[in-house]
Amino acid sequence: MPMTPASLPPSRPAPSEPGSGLTWGPVVPRPRDITCRAAVLGSPIEHSLSPVLHRSAYERLGLHEWGYDRFAVGGEGEPGLREFLASRGPEWLGFSVTMPLKEEALALSIAASGHAREIGAANTLVRTDRGWIAESTDAYGALEALASGGVGENGTPPRRAVVLGSGATARSVVDALARLSVREIVFVVRESARPETVELARRRGVAVSEEPGLARGSLAALMASAEITVSTLPTGTDLGLDPAPAGMLNGRHLMDVVYGGWPTPLGRWATAAGAHAFGGLPMLVHQAVEQVRLMTGRQAPVDVMWQAVLAHLAAQERS
Repeated sequence: MPMTPASLPPSRPAPSEPGSGLTWGPVVPRPRDITCRAAVLGSPIEHSLSPVLHRSAYERLGLHEWGYDRFAVGGEGEPGLREFLASRGPEWLGFSVTMPLKEEALALSIAASGHAREIGAANTLVRTDRGWIAESTDAYGALEALASGGVGENGTPPRRAVVLGSGATARSVVDALARLSVREIVFVVRESARPETVELARRRGVAVSEEPGLARGSLAALMASAEITVSTLPTGTDLGLDPAPAGMLNGRHLMDVVYGGWPTPLGRWATAAGAHAFGGLPMLVHQAVEQVRLMTGRQAPVDVMWQAVLAHLAAQERS
């Protein structure tokens, strides 16, 4: 059963708990005389499951005046984020922001939570009378996903992790891993890890090392040396995976934040070597749960959102 904020154990503070470091701030009062609209922005965006999640929440909460769409923003031949936001009327009250817009969303906001500033990126924009405020719910989603995937469930916290990629999503993953007591992270990157991601890890008391060249030929050994590996790489990234010996990754966890087309090639490869591999769907659901609360001021129906997205994916598989 997916965990809700109220069910988090004391060692994992809920996002709205004072002093947790994941405090999203006050919810802006909503006008009642206009249709309330929200959407997900990014590029590519056609695959996004955010409309399924948010619309299911609105329906269960009886928010019939709310609508949720998707828009291609930030790609070649598409409007930029600044241009898009300037073109929206007052009925547009919130946006979910995905790649490649997370850092720009933070830069364009008039204010941001301490957590978003610390991460250096935002996946949520909420309208106020003065402009857009920025928040990031990705770390909460990552924390929930790792917990539901069994990381640390035996009572022994993970100490070493491998993170593929070092962009905005990786920083949210670093934040979540640090909260799970990880004290060493190896970044697997093409050339070098982004300085702001390395600096965030070090501020969290995490030792950092890097493996350039996407660790071709040595990824299996790296993963075997760590309790948890998280891939934040885009869909289709070629890792040049050679078959790893059966059982080499027994007792290890892999989370691939990609949520479509599961299992991914990396997931299949790791499973064949004995790892417990899982995708990014729990991260997606739980970051959306917090977005619904921020945009509407209502607690999101987590179970309903899960049921809706699983039903949608099942229907896609049948078609």
